[in-house]
Amino acid sequence: MKFSSNFIVVFVLFAFVLTVANGQPLVPAMFIFGDSVVDVGNNNNLYTIIKADFPPYGRDFLNHKPTGRFCNGKLASDFTAENIGFTDYPPAYLSKKAKGNNLLIGANFASASSGYYETTAKLYHTLSLSKQLENYKQYQNKLVAIAGKSNASSIVSDGIYLISSGSSDFLQNYYINPLLYESYTPDQFSDVLIESYANFIQNLYKLGARKIGVTTLPPLGCLPAAITVFGSDSNECVAKLNKVAVSFNNKLNATSQRLQTKLPNLKLVVFDIYQSLYNLVTKPADSGTSSFL
Repeated sequence: MKFSSNFIVVFVLFAFVLTVANGQPLVPAMFIFGDSVVDVGNNNNLYTIIKADFPPYGRDFLNHKPTGRFCNGKLASDFTAENIGFTDYPPAYLSKKAKGNNLLIGANFASASSGYYETTAKLYHTLSLSKQLENYKQYQNKLVAIAGKSNASSIVSDGIYLISSGSSDFLQNYYINPLLYESYTPDQFSDVLIESYANFIQNLYKLGARKIGVTTLPPLGCLPAAITVFGSDSNECVAKLNKVAVSFNNKLNATSQRLQTKLPNLKLVVFDIYQSLYNLVTKPADSGTSSFL
């Protein structure tokens, strides 16, 4: 999964405003929501075919064993945790590890094949963002029991929240679902997703989140699965899908700016992963690689 591995080059920039002080992370916890880009094993515990608990997944990870990460090694969120000083990774919320003091550094609620659109997760029997948020509410109750109300409140408000979602909505739902593509144009469907995104941010804010980072869509048309399905026997990026991603990202940026203005003390940062990944694919020589496709 060479393409996915290089995703870390950009995502790890989430740590650009965070530094390690006195050997301790600047923030007490990380909370992660989204899809396969950041799922560290929640799908292992679901009745779904969307799993990564078998080789070759995990062959370059610790102990060279699959963990449920949709990658051969570490995910971008793993590197982010390391770069801001964590010595362990927030556990998958549905895993056996998510208990006791392990929850003091946060938790990962992400589920592969989920998205901003509620029914995307339902198609694959995974966890929608609304369900991930329900699990986060449960987590908060557990945290109070472990750390006490005051400490739990600090962990929640001072922690960072990472969100990576949207790709599955297009590639695993919209473009293969006539009920959607015959009802909405890509632009209209983007508006539906953006409304869901805005609601999710506001709900997360109501639960205490103040430092949130969200990634844009990658160049959808350059993802291997997209090229295979929509590339018409070509090995080139699918231009129409990339155009949709750019349009969505523009809306994501504009909506995020409005939310930042609307919600007091919210620090909402949008990370543009599109351009860097597009350059990696279309100009591999610039990064010292012959090809990413």
